[in-house]
Amino acid sequence: MEGALRVVHTIARVVEADGGPSRTVSGLCSALAREGAIVELVTADADRSSLDLSVHRVEAVERAGRTYPRPRALARLLERRLAEPGPRVIHDHGIWLPSNHAVARVAAGTGAPRVVSPRGMLSCWALAHRKWKKRVAWWAFQRRDLESAGAVHATSDLEADEIRAAGIAAPIAVVPNGVELPPARTRRRVEPGGTRRFLFLSRIHPKKGLVNLVEAWGAARLEGWELVIAGPDEGGHRAEVERRARALPPGPPVRFRGSVSDGEKWEVYGDADVFVLPTLSENFGVVVAEALASGVPVITTRAAPWASLVERGCGWWMDLGVEPLVAAIREAAALTDDERGAMGSRGRRLVAERFAWPAVARRMISVYHWLAGDGGEPACVRRD
Repeated sequence: MEGALRVVHTIARVVEADGGPSRTVSGLCSALAREGAIVELVTADADRSSLDLSVHRVEAVERAGRTYPRPRALARLLERRLAEPGPRVIHDHGIWLPSNHAVARVAAGTGAPRVVSPRGMLSCWALAHRKWKKRVAWWAFQRRDLESAGAVHATSDLEADEIRAAGIAAPIAVVPNGVELPPARTRRRVEPGGTRRFLFLSRIHPKKGLVNLVEAWGAARLEGWELVIAGPDEGGHRAEVERRARALPPGPPVRFRGSVSDGEKWEVYGDADVFVLPTLSENFGVVVAEALASGVPVITTRAAPWASLVERGCGWWMDLGVEPLVAAIREAAALTDDERGAMGSRGRRLVAERFAWPAVARRMISVYHWLAGDGGEPACVRRD
């Protein structure tokens, strides 16, 4: 196995409740291993029940504080791994942390090619959140570390544009997140007089636009429908959303449920008639892809890179704000079950064509081989 490609992935934590990055990084590691790469995931905190340990190794690093890798411990572990024979690449996920800087230092010291996935942390919304701490980190190490990467990984052209807008000139590899395609299932049929369902399933966090959603739901006033808001609470934001929901005039209900495990999520998607993600900032939006994979039409905003919803006739891609959201909700509810079902079928085909894990992993492997000097520059690399 000396000639096999070795990839060491580093991320602060892989915990199901953290949402997209934790799930997509573990999914990527598994898909890469199935395509023949030797993969190791290095992290300070891992929910091992959600990881496929049969195809890649997970190494725990001593923590600094509650959840993040201790930089020196991480550096020592990486140096040992990079001393092993064979082509090797580091893929670091996230930015801003001292542990990310430690990964950059080790890569520079060993000559190992390094890929960095900002995971949406260079969007305008993300940069404005705790901006003073980020400004200090930007000038202390983060800008330099991004510029020195062999490639910066963007999950969409929208994220690639955000990376360029931040002033980073390094090559950008545009490779989407992958999505598991669940078994096809018969769509839920609602009996006459029954209740149809809009679903939000993601972290309950201010950037997800839930305040706008609740206000729009109250304005839309759809008889025979309910709104289900599911996902883990982050920073106590659920209390604010519930308060807004209680303040609505009597009308179609808003129901809350807690976190949804990976084992439960396909059933939850499958019981929805329309999925809605009114996000204020999204570099990819894995829940959009999962809903489409489940055959559910989607409403989301132009702050997410999903123009294909309109191009492929499987959803609504709207401007930010309450009024566009009201219009999209009413339009989706006015369709027949068969019309929504046809939209969902087109969405499932879109995911199968563009976002299935094997194809995503092969594209990422082509980036790794290029950086390791074992292949030409892939078509997914942007230099503009």
